[in-house]
Amino acid sequence: MYLTARALGLSVTIAPTTLDDTWWRIPVLLASAAANSWAEEVVMVAYLLTRLRQLGWSANQALVAQALLRGAYHLYQGLGGFLGNVAMGLVFGRVWQRTNRLWMLVGAHALIDVVAFLGYAAVRGRVGWLP
Repeated sequence: MYLTARALGLSVTIAPTTLDDTWWRIPVLLASAAANSWAEEVVMVAYLLTRLRQLGWSANQALVAQALLRGAYHLYQGLGGFLGNVAMGLVFGRVWQRTNRLWMLVGAHALIDVVAFLGYAAVRGRVGWLP
């Protein structure tokens, strides 16, 4: 989504990492991916969806609200980041609502971040389609 939105002029240039080629780059990126995924899924999915339901919101209302909030705080990434994170919020939120299991969401989110962080670090400056 990011590359499409950027090609259409609807997104800013995102650099998932600006770490130089140092020995500690990979451990730092892996730790960042784990921390980001853990914090976001615990707060946005487990806590927020549970709390909104306790406040009387319907399952669908809570799901849409948390997905839009997730997308909103990714607006710094442009339209692609917003739409991608709304979609992720809808999917992850529904999985939580049906299974009440968080670890698979944390793992999936960490995998997405690892691919973005390490993939960008590996191909930055080597391919023409990635800014």
